[in-house]
Amino acid sequence: MIQQQSLDTLIKLAIEEDLGDGDHTSLATIPAQAIGKAKLLVKEPGIIAGIEVAKTVFKLYDAQIEFRPLLIDGTAVAVGDIAFEVSGSVISILSAERLVLNFMQRMSGIATHTHHLVSLLGSLPTRLLDTRKTTPNMRMFEKMAVKIGGGYNHRFGLFDMILIKNNHVDFAGSITAAIERTQTYLKEQGKELAIEVEVRDFKELNEVLQSTGIQRIMLDNFSPEDLSQAVKMINGKVETEASGGITENDLVAYAKTGVDFISVGALTHQIKSLDMSLRAVV
Repeated sequence: MIQQQSLDTLIKLAIEEDLGDGDHTSLATIPAQAIGKAKLLVKEPGIIAGIEVAKTVFKLYDAQIEFRPLLIDGTAVAVGDIAFEVSGSVISILSAERLVLNFMQRMSGIATHTHHLVSLLGSLPTRLLDTRKTTPNMRMFEKMAVKIGGGYNHRFGLFDMILIKNNHVDFAGSITAAIERTQTYLKEQGKELAIEVEVRDFKELNEVLQSTGIQRIMLDNFSPEDLSQAVKMINGKVETEASGGITENDLVAYAKTGVDFISVGALTHQIKSLDMSLRAVV
């Protein structure tokens, strides 16, 4: 769940990074009392995301700015659409411009690509997940964009779910040892966290299936044929997740295996931003 306080904190840090001791170009060229209006112009088709974030950016720059949304997050947009209008201090509008665009262009790119992949799945019940492969300090915004595009969020960070991956297994000595230590740790710490275990082959899968207290198995780099067999072996005992280089070219083939989730890191780390600009209304 997105916390407004955390959102505000991250945006304030972004403002500080960009603004420093002042937008000297705007301060030098624009009269201090100048009032004006601008609009967010969409220059490429896609799914708009980040309108609520943009509203917060302007609010934190200048509480007197009036923000008027014309679209809502998740709307399919075409070239020439106007997402919102903003009016107030011209200096404030210009100072916030790039930060608003940075958030909205990247979030809209993520939402657009996510929507495209979700559309490929059609009526198949498999759900599309993001990963932790996000831009540092941008995770909250990027995961928001995935949801806006119709995808689902995997764990937010290292703190809200147990995910035993191959490195954990190798350092622990075995899958069984890693699971047993995890369950002991959670009991000692009084924590109730879902446990997911990554497997690389059928040998590891069989070992996991001998354990109890697991909520999900991640099947990493399985072919669609092997994944189909693995899903049958698991037979609904726990949730199943496919991962490992799955693209739009083979997404449907993986979904047809009956796997519950497919995680795609490229949703957030290989994204083309959606083109848009903030234009003065004169």
